[in-house]
Amino acid sequence: MKKFFSAVTAAALTAVTLCTSAPIVTQADNPIVQTSFTPDPAPVVIGDELYVFTGCDREGDNDFYYMTGWQCFSTKDMKNWTDHGRILEDTSFSWCNKNDAWASQCIERNGKYYFYFTTTNKGGGGRAIGVAVADSPAGPYRDPIGKPLCGPNWDYIDPTVILDDDGQAWLMFGNPKCYYVKLKEDMVTLDGQIKQFDMNAQQFGSSQKGTTYGEGPWIYKHDSLYYLVWASFVDGFGGESQCYATGPSVTGPWTYRGVIQEGSNCYTTHGGIIDYKDHSYFFYHKNGIPGGGAFNRSASCDEFTYNADGTIPVVKLTNSGPDQLEPLNPFERVEAETICWSEGIKTEKDDNNSVNIGFIQKGSYVKVAGVDFGEGADKFTASVASAGSGGTIELHLDSKTGKTIGTLKVGSTDGWHDWEELTCDVSGASGEHDLYLVFNGGDGYLMNVDWWKFDGAGASAAATDKTYIFKNTFEGKLDGCTDRGGAKVALTIDEAYEGSGSVYCSDRSASWKGVGKSLNYKFKAGESYSFSTVVKYNEGAPTTKFHFTLQYKGSDGEIYYDKIDTKTVKKGEWTQLANTSYKIPAGAKELLIYVETEGDSDDDTPATNFYVDNFFAAVSGTVIEGPTVRTTNWGDANVDGVTDMSDVILIMQSVAAPDKYKLTEQGRYNADVVGTDGSITEDDALAIRKHLVSMPE
Repeated sequence: MKKFFSAVTAAALTAVTLCTSAPIVTQADNPIVQTSFTPDPAPVVIGDELYVFTGCDREGDNDFYYMTGWQCFSTKDMKNWTDHGRILEDTSFSWCNKNDAWASQCIERNGKYYFYFTTTNKGGGGRAIGVAVADSPAGPYRDPIGKPLCGPNWDYIDPTVILDDDGQAWLMFGNPKCYYVKLKEDMVTLDGQIKQFDMNAQQFGSSQKGTTYGEGPWIYKHDSLYYLVWASFVDGFGGESQCYATGPSVTGPWTYRGVIQEGSNCYTTHGGIIDYKDHSYFFYHKNGIPGGGAFNRSASCDEFTYNADGTIPVVKLTNSGPDQLEPLNPFERVEAETICWSEGIKTEKDDNNSVNIGFIQKGSYVKVAGVDFGEGADKFTASVASAGSGGTIELHLDSKTGKTIGTLKVGSTDGWHDWEELTCDVSGASGEHDLYLVFNGGDGYLMNVDWWKFDGAGASAAATDKTYIFKNTFEGKLDGCTDRGGAKVALTIDEAYEGSGSVYCSDRSASWKGVGKSLNYKFKAGESYSFSTVVKYNEGAPTTKFHFTLQYKGSDGEIYYDKIDTKTVKKGEWTQLANTSYKIPAGAKELLIYVETEGDSDDDTPATNFYVDNFFAAVSGTVIEGPTVRTTNWGDANVDGVTDMSDVILIMQSVAAPDKYKLTEQGRYNADVVGTDGSITEDDALAIRKHLVSMPE
């Protein structure tokens, strides 16, 4: 984006002007970037990372959409974003005009990255859709055709691209009409004529200006439905909203479904929807950092959940943004431009095209969310440079004035890109915390920072834990485990296989109600994993059959259940349920593993309460240790390999004179044939005697 619609009135222009003075948020994790203005976010999943490509509104008091280039950011946890810098300038290609680097989208095909963007044709004729190609998402990008791919035409803005299931690539764009065209496999050649959708109310809704469609289309597929999202004018909301339609194919026919975003605090909006690591995210831009306004916009993101019928609710736009998906490992090199929130810094590239943070002054800071120090850190190292007098990097936990765990002193290195690695001691860093790098020193710019990392006991533990995908030990937290079916699930210290705590599952009105845990994006359908948990119960029958079960949705939308492991558990004893190479069925999604007991799934009679500890998952083939399984030689109290009357006599003697006649641990285990609760009584001897008498000679 952007250009004004021909239907925009003077009143709308006034609304744009008023947006420039709208209040901005100074303490938040949304917008996702604070070091530059980032309009028109376009997300794409590449490998195990989510990339977002944005424009770059020119800084200053602008009176129009002056956009000077395109930028790239990525995340693995939806909270900390790594800045890959400016990937393309507004005039990088000879045919492009200055300050017209409008909306874009990137897609990967055959190991190449194709970047479609909006600009104006220097030779005249209006807007145009260009294409650039690179060998990596962050560039460098080159011009493969030396001219516009589509246009020039004043309607041609805001490209969106999709690679359909059959391998056909499609490009869409347009204001105030929506156009579409096929792309050849080379992704830089049109395959046929540019066509226009029928802009009717059935497909695009209705408003005072006709349909709701305005600009900024976004095409994608979720499950079996195709979705077309666009920036829109909806009666009753200020500025642009976002609406959508669904259809059976890339080209529809579309059925208008309604509003996703209700208005904008900076007049325009533009973005996209994407699934990442089993979550769904809505991207848009807003006025949200100092200096922001109608022409200085910032990319933002919020999570949502589809309705059961595939429709999208109105998304609640927040200042906090999505939850963090996984903690950050500080014992590996972390780029300094990996940021959750910052104030008083900018990013830049050095002579080697490497991004670093700079323009740092006293009071500047960087927040990195959810840093997992594990068992602890004792050293902090950073690659720094300074052409001034330097300063300090104070390391704080949980806030910029929180607990100080270390201070790195930085002196002059005789150049802003003359890098030196400096180290300081760290104390008091363990567990998971937000980390704040707070900069202090004299006047002027203090230093640049390229990367940082910690060392300490947590480093070796982090390396070991790579074998495990999760390890829930229930030492003070449920670790994402929850009830299944309405059973009561709570932490307890009454029982524990290891450590001091476990989970107690009670109020079970049916056998299928138990303890469960949803599996995240790290678990793939068709691949194998090692699962393990240990269970125990203390009431009821001498033995109970337990199941370790996977619940999943199949490709047909139906719910299925598959047994990971089944064991007959003896009352009062911890027993392991495990499978070192369990294969998740092909096409499975919405995965939930849980512990249940044997019984009729339709039976509403109360089921036994039980404990769960050490709920683990690891890479396939990992043998996860559990309770030792003892073999039972029924009735063999003297452990001589046979069961006979000498065992009956020994049991009676041990009951009458326990200090004189003692059973070994294995002997007690074999002799406990009645109650199976660990106590040996005359009833055990009687049961063995009756068994021997009934045996044929």
